[in-house]
Amino acid sequence: MATKTKLHPRNQHSAGYDFVRLVADTPELDAFTISNPVGQATIDFQNSLAVRMLNRALLRTHYGIRSWDIPEGYLCPPIPGRVDYIHYLADLLAGSNNQEIPRGRDIKVLDIGTGASLVYPIVGQSEYGWHFTGTDIDAAALKSAGKICEFNNMNISLRRQDRPENIFRGVFRSDDAFHVTMCNPPFHASKEQANKGTQRKWSNLGKGRSNMLNFGGQNAELWCPGGEIKFIANMVNQSVEFADQCLWFTSLVSKKDNLQPLKRIIGKANATDFRVVEMAQGQKTSRFIAWTYMTRKQRSLFTNAART
Repeated sequence: MATKTKLHPRNQHSAGYDFVRLVADTPELDAFTISNPVGQATIDFQNSLAVRMLNRALLRTHYGIRSWDIPEGYLCPPIPGRVDYIHYLADLLAGSNNQEIPRGRDIKVLDIGTGASLVYPIVGQSEYGWHFTGTDIDAAALKSAGKICEFNNMNISLRRQDRPENIFRGVFRSDDAFHVTMCNPPFHASKEQANKGTQRKWSNLGKGRSNMLNFGGQNAELWCPGGEIKFIANMVNQSVEFADQCLWFTSLVSKKDNLQPLKRIIGKANATDFRVVEMAQGQKTSRFIAWTYMTRKQRSLFTNAART
């Protein structure tokens, strides 16, 4: 059993993948299971089919998802890191709830760019019972997400974002009140940059050149004009319009160098609080930023209102 270090203490994958248990629940995974040089069970992470089957097994064993798949070529996210984002969001919300993690369907979460895999709503609903609304600009991704909901009898709201230049506009409704928004934004500024990033990753892993994205990804999932900073800056600018309808706005940030300019952008938006939450996963460190326009008292009242 491979050991993963420094994942969130509540992350079910902190001890690595239990392939005996996974294969018992999903026998199809056995065909993709291999041994690493020290004799531990693993898969070939260059094989997109193996990655999809591993995700299917993880979601079945740990989160009760009996049927899960995504269309060919769509982003197949690594589960442990996605789970960490959910758990750290729970800690963030606990800070406005007397350090108690709020649970149940009264807690509303908006997942921007939920994707074909629907991973964040699946994990968040399973772990904490939160109600999720997922948005996307890709009709095929939403269709896939809808099938996952239907096959697994999940009550998750899905909304189409019709305008790629918008993030919150067009999906926030006048009666919405979200406790947190989350987003895994497109990191790269162009398709060429995204391809270079992939090749660099494989080179660092000693795999040489590869034209295959083992975790997949459509263009809109991987890059947008202006890259990560422009996307999140647009998110911040639009968040001002919905300041009283959301407790915390958050977004993953892939590049540490982007934190300072984003902090300045959020400062100019007159946010009352700004956080950087680091998430360590083995040798890799990821992070998300969080900002709010509410005072501490308003945050507490907002959270308590969900109970009434």
